[in-house]
Amino acid sequence: MLRKLRLRFILSATAAFGSVMLVLVIGINLLNYNVTKRRQDETINGIMEYEQMKRSRSADRIPMISEMPWADGPEADFTIRFFVVHCGQEGNVINTSRDHISSMDYDTIRQYTEKIIKSGKSEGYHEEYRYRVNEDESGYSIIFLNVSDAQRFVSSLFRISVIIGFVSLVSVFLLTLLFSGRAIRPYMKNMERQKRFITDAGHELKTPLTSISTSADILSMEYEDNEWIENIRKQANRMTHLVNNLVALSRLDEMTPFPEKAEFSVSDAAWETAEPFSALARAEGKSYVQHIEEGLKLWGDRNAVQQMMSILLDNAVRYAKEEGEIRLDIYQKHGRVCIEVFNTCDIQETAELNRLFDRFYRPDESRSVNTGGSGIGLSMAQAIAEAHGGKIKVYSTDGKTILFKVVI
Repeated sequence: MLRKLRLRFILSATAAFGSVMLVLVIGINLLNYNVTKRRQDETINGIMEYEQMKRSRSADRIPMISEMPWADGPEADFTIRFFVVHCGQEGNVINTSRDHISSMDYDTIRQYTEKIIKSGKSEGYHEEYRYRVNEDESGYSIIFLNVSDAQRFVSSLFRISVIIGFVSLVSVFLLTLLFSGRAIRPYMKNMERQKRFITDAGHELKTPLTSISTSADILSMEYEDNEWIENIRKQANRMTHLVNNLVALSRLDEMTPFPEKAEFSVSDAAWETAEPFSALARAEGKSYVQHIEEGLKLWGDRNAVQQMMSILLDNAVRYAKEEGEIRLDIYQKHGRVCIEVFNTCDIQETAELNRLFDRFYRPDESRSVNTGGSGIGLSMAQAIAEAHGGKIKVYSTDGKTILFKVVI
């Protein structure tokens, strides 16, 4: 249990930091992309005004790009590289303006233009250019702005941020792994004190319980059929059973609750365990059916697994309605042993089914002896399943039936 607690602490801390890093990496790159894209669009808007100024020839002198208000300083004549294509209504290239770029030939420009017109998009990216299409009565004007430097910067920032995020995540994982022992040490000490208290209290309680039971047996010889003596004996046995279960549950919380595991036949263990419950269910007028696959093997503690089956079957027989149905299915699926115990019953709150595994939890808040046990049986079943590397879950679809499924 402590090992799982530490693992959950490490995974939770790593997942939390990883989520923050993921949001930061995505946020930084999206922000950079949008800012870069907005700057490119502003530059294209300026180029459109510049080209309209050149075509109108209304100015005495066409200013240089570096003199335009949207240009980024005196080096803009060399850093802003673009070309403009004018096409007819059919998409045929009429003329091009390549004064501010020297690396594009006519054939390449024609190929770019044909692809963009066929795509039907008014703006976007094509290779290392951002383009915008303007349509008027005479045809199309397409502005191609070279954004290779911006693309390299965006890609470089993305790679660097991903690498930094990954390295940071690994570092946090290693640091959490290193310091997690200190973080859960108070909880470990508390658990150790709790287990020591339960074990010591269990041993201390066994002596007076044994004395009470022995005294009741002696009294029953002198006063036969005395209801008070029988009640003392019954409650002493109940108390002894509860103390034994508490001690056993405390041991299941240890790092290695079953130091001597061995391979055993789950099928044979199930037949042995189910036989008395089958007779008990039929004696109470309840339907009992079982399907146990032959030859199933498991590595673990045979007695503990049988105890887990007994808890589930006892629970089914106890809570099944009169003339109700009880079913035990044990089979293998995907290399795992599955143990299912089904019974009909009345469940008022299906939303609180998982609370059945909480220690000392009982649906009956009055905690009457007549309506259930001590509330630690299913906790023991869960601890045994998890100690064998498995899981136990509970299902109820309609509130009229309940199914406990163990997968090991």
